[in-house]
Amino acid sequence: QVQLVESGGGLVQPGGSLTLSCTASGRILSAYTMGWYRQAPGKQRELVASITSEGITNYADSVKGRFTISRDYGKNTVYLQMNSLKPEDTAVYYCNGNHVTSWGRTYDYWGQGTQVTVSS
Repeated sequence: QVQLVESGGGLVQPGGSLTLSCTASGRILSAYTMGWYRQAPGKQRELVASITSEGITNYADSVKGRFTISRDYGKNTVYLQMNSLKPEDTAVYYCNGNHVTSWGRTYDYWGQGTQVTVSS
């Protein structure tokens, strides 16, 4: 079965950069949309960025211009490049893979999460 393993989280100062990675243990179907979500203390989990198999990206308004999502099919990995980090970006970040077939079957996989803390 598909498993998503995340890495790259840690402590960074405001204005700094960090790159998160998510590697699938099994090859993700080409039709899967990959995404990054985050959950801060006391808040609901929210979508940060997503990317389709064709490279179409979507970002939350709060991270537009600062974060970049990308995927490497050869390495079976999706990345989140985070620049100009703010304390408000502090959260647990989760990798997600999702696909809904035309006949209504949903496939949804989640990583274990990685902590990102932005503090001076």
